[in-house]
Amino acid sequence: MNRLLQLIKNKYFLSVIAFVVWMLFFDKNDFLAQYEFKSEVSKLQEEKDFYVKEIAQVKNDLNELNTNLNTAEKFAREKYFMKKDNEDVFVIIHEAKKD
Repeated sequence: MNRLLQLIKNKYFLSVIAFVVWMLFFDKNDFLAQYEFKSEVSKLQEEKDFYVKEIAQVKNDLNELNTNLNTAEKFAREKYFMKKDNEDVFVIIHEAKKD
């Protein structure tokens, strides 16, 4: 018990404990900030993965459009609702069921 009391009264021990408490809870890079940074990095990594997949898909579509005229016509009809002069275009929109 006496040894513990001496340890608690030691100024170096107290300064180390104060430093650790300060760094863990009061510093701008405390535990909470580190958790928020990690969650933000995770979210940004998911967004990056999504956009990398989208870029790959767009590159494939662009390559296909540049190499095949029939594909260009299909793309224009599906994405931009273009039509030939003697055609009619009907757009069917499915509404979600409300429960």
